[in-house]
Parts: sequence; structure tokens; C-alpha cells
Amino acid sequence: MPTLDLLPLLTALLASPLLCVVLFLACALDGFFPPVPSETILVAIVAAGVATGQPPVVVVAVVAAAGAVLGDTLAFLIGRRVGMTRFRWMRRPRVAAALERASDAVTRRPAGLVLTARFVPVGRMIVNLAAGASGLPLRRFVPIAALAGLAWAAYSVFVGTIASAWAANDPILAVVLAVVLATVIGAAVDLLPRLIRHRLSSRRAAGSIASETPPASPAGDLVQP
Repeated sequence: MPTLDLLPLLTALLASPLLCVVLFLACALDGFFPPVPSETILVAIVAAGVATGQPPVVVVAVVAAAGAVLGDTLAFLIGRRVGMTRFRWMRRPRVAAALERASDAVTRRPAGLVLTARFVPVGRMIVNLAAGASGLPLRRFVPIAALAGLAWAAYSVFVGTIASAWAANDPILAVVLAVVLATVIGAAVDLLPRLIRHRLSSRRAAGSIASETPPASPAGDLVQP
């Protein structure tokens, strides 16, 4: 069976110290380069680690959190250094609008925005760039980013642990389930803000139309004396 062929390879990979190095780099890169699937890598390692006992889940969580904090801080420093219009991709209409919204919001509630954005792959890069460009002090940003990184790592450990439990501690199946679960949750988290914005926009549009429509005349006004 394929599981029997892959299991020794997976066990050797999980035992390698290089795995934590790869995880750290993936989480750091994902902070300013969203195509890197750090959540998928993290939950897969956790799921396999829970099933096999290595690497220790606590070590994995700490490494992932440290990489996340580094990546988010680098995105912040990029925003501080180059602003929000230097590169062509920043001037695309959707990206520019997202950066503008994030810049407005981060000046009002930086902690809440940075914490929640950490769970949205592209959203965290946008928010951290905007936070850097907005003039938010680095000494204030780093503790928030550290808390966000720890919360994100704990959440990913939870997802990987659930996947391993569903797979009855089969390492190969646990990895597959963890990847699927992380992908589905990530898509849902990415879609939810869009749905909320669409709903709010629809309500504002409906309210605007209602305010512009003159009130209907009472029935008595239609009856001439």
C-alpha cells in the first residue's frame, strides 16, 4: 500500500532538524509574500507530528510563531520604507483600495486589526504594510505582532490536532486531512470579509435609495375636497 511506502520517508522528514528551518522560513516569507502556504505547511507538520510523536508540537508552534512575527515585522518595515504606492502592484485598483482602507483603520484600532488580519493570508500583508506606512511606532507594532503570531500558531496547532484525531493517528491520512481542512478554513476566512462588505454595501445602497425617495402621499391627500 502507498502508506507503507511513504511512512518511512515521512518519519525521516519529521525527524530532520531542517524541517523546523523550512517551517520558520515559510512562515517568515508568508508575511510579505502570500503565495507561500505557511498555514498548510504548519498544520500538515502538526498533524503528522501528533500522529508520530515528532517533532514536538510545542517546538513546532514556537518556530511557526517566531517566523510569523519576523515576516509580519518585515512587511511592516517595507511599508515604513517604501510606502503604499512605490510598486506597480500596489497601485492596482483593488490593492490600492484595500491599502487605503487598512491605513484608515489601523490608525484607529491597530491592535484589533493586526490580530485579526494575521488569520487572513493576503489581509495580513496588506494590514502590516499599511501599519508601517501609517507611522505606527515599531515598538508598539512588535508586541501586537507577537501576540498575533502566537494566537495564529495555536490555532494552526488546534487544526492539525483535530485532523490527526480524525485520521485515527495515521500520519499520511492526517497530513491529507490537515491540508484539506486548512484549505477549506482559509478559503472561508478569506471569503467572509468580502461577504460582509458586500452585505454592508448593499444595505448602504438600499438606505441611500430609501432616503432619496419622497414619502408616499397619505390616502387623504389623494381625495380632493
